[in-house]
Amino acid sequence: MSGRRAFSIAVYPRHALANGEKQVLLIHHKRLEKWLPPGGELEEGETPLECAIRELREETGLAGTFPKVSEVDGWPLGLIGYEEHLAGKKGLHMNFVFVVDVETTEVVPNDEFTDFRWVTLEDDVWKLAPPNVLQLAKKIL
Repeated sequence: MSGRRAFSIAVYPRHALANGEKQVLLIHHKRLEKWLPPGGELEEGETPLECAIRELREETGLAGTFPKVSEVDGWPLGLIGYEEHLAGKKGLHMNFVFVVDVETTEVVPNDEFTDFRWVTLEDDVWKLAPPNVLQLAKKIL
């Protein structure tokens, strides 16, 4: 495969409800018109975890704790997976996927999304998201 390649991240902000159930934040991406976790492309010299922290803050105003999810030495905190997908003119996106535990559900909206929802696995919004978005969320909910 030739063409442009971009390293990107997706980060699932996860919040615990009073009953112990967990929910994640999805945004309705303005340009893509899909429900997705927040995310974006890595900047030059940035690690995937640094990008996840930056994108989370820039897109939602949230900050949190990236949990240890693997016993593998050198595995970044919060990293739950990796996937690749074609992204039109942007080429191949090589996407690192993270989870971060947040204390609040107060989101500061920005111009990259038109709506946002905190959702559990039972929410209907998953029908409007790419299949891998739900598949990855099942790993952390």
